[in-house]
Amino acid sequence: MKKAVAEFLGTFFLTFAGIAAILSTTPAVTGGGGGQGAGLGGLVAIALAHGLALSVAVNAFGGISGAHINPAVTAGMLVTGRIPGGLAVTYIVSQLAGATIAAMACRGLFPADAVMQAKLGIPLPAAWATTGMVLGMEFILTFLLVTAVFGTAVDDRGAGVKIGGFGIGLTVTFDILAGGRVTGASMNPARSFGPALVLGDFSWHWAYWVAPIAGGCVAALLYHHVLLERK
Repeated sequence: MKKAVAEFLGTFFLTFAGIAAILSTTPAVTGGGGGQGAGLGGLVAIALAHGLALSVAVNAFGGISGAHINPAVTAGMLVTGRIPGGLAVTYIVSQLAGATIAAMACRGLFPADAVMQAKLGIPLPAAWATTGMVLGMEFILTFLLVTAVFGTAVDDRGAGVKIGGFGIGLTVTFDILAGGRVTGASMNPARSFGPALVLGDFSWHWAYWVAPIAGGCVAALLYHHVLLERK
């Protein structure tokens, strides 16, 4: 139960901060031009909100549950034998619940116009992005994220540097700066699921499960079998 609550709260941290930052850039809130991540300043603010929230959550809850806060991370831990199947399901359900409650809170705290203008912060691709672009970008971004998780939190050599949560948060930050304009840079099926469920908009939703989980599993298997030092 403690692990489930930790995963719920950690995902709430990330999703609430991310959606709130996105909604704060809309014209309904700023009173001027804007939109989801409008302008470089808006994108930087959104990237920092996600990255800082994840850094705090990992440091706060890592000692309880490992702070996966992401079904793609949990899937990576599952395929490398670091978590049993039953507990993995519990983690994912808790993550989805945390993201959904965070999305509900944001919908209630911001003007309805802002919610609709930003589609409640649902990560969505650019109008010009093809299916291949969406899958490829989300795969790569999540691959980088899960590699950072293994390198800073799983590998004893990286854990010794003691930057775990900060390193993981920075990876999310630069991932959003790199891919936010293409796909919304979700890297996290729960982060996509919460606002999609609350708003009832599941456009492209399948891609934001398939690509992150594939990227997370490939990164986990590569680090586990190639880079991790055997004792």
